[in-house]
Amino acid sequence: MPNNKPRLLVARIFPQDVMDRAARDYDCIVNSEDANWSGNDVIARAGDVDAILTSARTKYPAEVIQGLPANVRMLATFSVGYEHIDLDAAKARGLVVSNTPDVLTEAVADITILLLLAASRRAREAFEMISGDNWLNIGGWKPTQFLGTGAQGKVLGILGMGRIGRAAAARARAMGMTIHYHNRSRLTPDLEQGAVYHDTPQSLLKVSQFLSIHCESTPETRHLINTDGIALMPEGAVIVNTARGDIIDDDALIPALESGRIAAAGLDVFAGEPDVDKRYFTTKNAFILPHIGSATVETRNAMGFRALDNLDAFFRGDAPVDRLA
Repeated sequence: MPNNKPRLLVARIFPQDVMDRAARDYDCIVNSEDANWSGNDVIARAGDVDAILTSARTKYPAEVIQGLPANVRMLATFSVGYEHIDLDAAKARGLVVSNTPDVLTEAVADITILLLLAASRRAREAFEMISGDNWLNIGGWKPTQFLGTGAQGKVLGILGMGRIGRAAAARARAMGMTIHYHNRSRLTPDLEQGAVYHDTPQSLLKVSQFLSIHCESTPETRHLINTDGIALMPEGAVIVNTARGDIIDDDALIPALESGRIAAAGLDVFAGEPDVDKRYFTTKNAFILPHIGSATVETRNAMGFRALDNLDAFFRGDAPVDRLA
């Protein structure tokens, strides 16, 4: 009996529920070793597939898009961000591209607050001290031990007030923080919820005792947090980044952390990840995580199902809800 299911190249191992649904509805070719395929690796395996389910770890520049076999008609990325895909090249080739927005908002907002508190309250230093059994050696609790920066009553500047930025703002308000923000366009009053708008990033930086980054990575935002930007911020500010690593210039932030000009940083994303600047490993006031902002069972399943929903729509002859190209 012929198999009429569309052929799908599954370029990473996704959560089991996602893999099970993909196997039910598609004739799957799976990256069973979960290797980090290059674009050329994908091309080599896409000779007879109709679509590709990929992650943001594989890059699809113009030469890879152009090199995909003609039978590949859709590329669904398991991510909100899509800077790893050359959309202009995809449009020129007629390749449909989709992403997975909306479903990771709450999880990333949660991690934002985790980073904000862990960095400002010196959680890394405290954990390293107690896990090394040094708490006993220094005689236990002291009134001046690991004094951090409190969040209540402070200004939280949000750079990029999209869904995740607004969700982080809601959590910060519950902690008594005052919200200021910069966005490409000002929000309506019902979305602002009393937040103070700044028409330039520089204006926002000047008042941000805490800064949380939620903007896209673009040529305009790359290294926006550089030496000049840090110089605008209040002394002892705290910086949190759950967006994209290249928005921060590591060569500016790390010396500022070492000098105390910036009191602390909470980082879930890095330029060039997973090749993280090794200086962060010894910078005690940097609380760092390996890009786990969306890493809950519920969220990663939802991301996979959203990607499959887009593929399902395409093969039904409908427009994918999250079509980018």
